[in-house]
Amino acid sequence: MNFEFEEFDSPEDIFVYMSTMAPPMKNVLPINSYKGYIFSIIPLNLTSGNSYLMVYTKGKLNGKLLEFDMNLKKFRIVETAERTDKNYFVVLTPKKNTIADAAIKELEKST
Repeated sequence: MNFEFEEFDSPEDIFVYMSTMAPPMKNVLPINSYKGYIFSIIPLNLTSGNSYLMVYTKGKLNGKLLEFDMNLKKFRIVETAERTDKNYFVVLTPKKNTIADAAIKELEKST
């Protein structure tokens, strides 16, 4: 597997990045909180599935569903995705994620 990395200063910066990439009408996006990183892994080549971009920052997020206001650059934990003018992120905290493990290993080796 090949990984590219894009590091940000805060979770809010990742949410801005992910919000601008999301296709219209897709306002619930997954984000991982795993092994001290907050990230999303994006496939770069859909046909081979061998190249990935890891957009990340160090930290931990709690909460299952976060509502993000891009104008204010703030998020909050919510129970439901109610507003179409907001982006929502589902925080996933897997017990094991082999693609993330490989990416984190390569990232930590390169720094």
